[in-house]
Amino acid sequence: QVQLVESGGGLVQPGGSLRLSCAASGFLFSSYAMDWYRQAPGKQRELVATISSVAMTNYADSVKVRFTISRDNVRNTVYLQMSSLKPEDTAVYYCHVFRLGSHYWGQGTQVTVSS
Repeated sequence: QVQLVESGGGLVQPGGSLRLSCAASGFLFSSYAMDWYRQAPGKQRELVATISSVAMTNYADSVKVRFTISRDNVRNTVYLQMSSLKPEDTAVYYCHVFRLGSHYWGQGTQVTVSS
């Protein structure tokens, strides 16, 4: 079955960096677009970044320039490199894939940006 396992979250000071990873299994990873979403307390889940099967990328305006999504089709892993982090980036970050009519999510990883 499809499994998505995120890692790499934590506490970081404003202006700092983190790299999130999402290890995927149970499907042909290289054939699917992958996404990162985030959900802050009291807010709706929002799309942060997308990478297509051919590595075309798209970003939310709020993270453009600061975040970079990438993928490794050998390791079946998608990454989110986050730089110049702001307190408003604090959220649970989720990996996502839409496959054969179904949405699949990881368990999420907490990112807290605070001094």
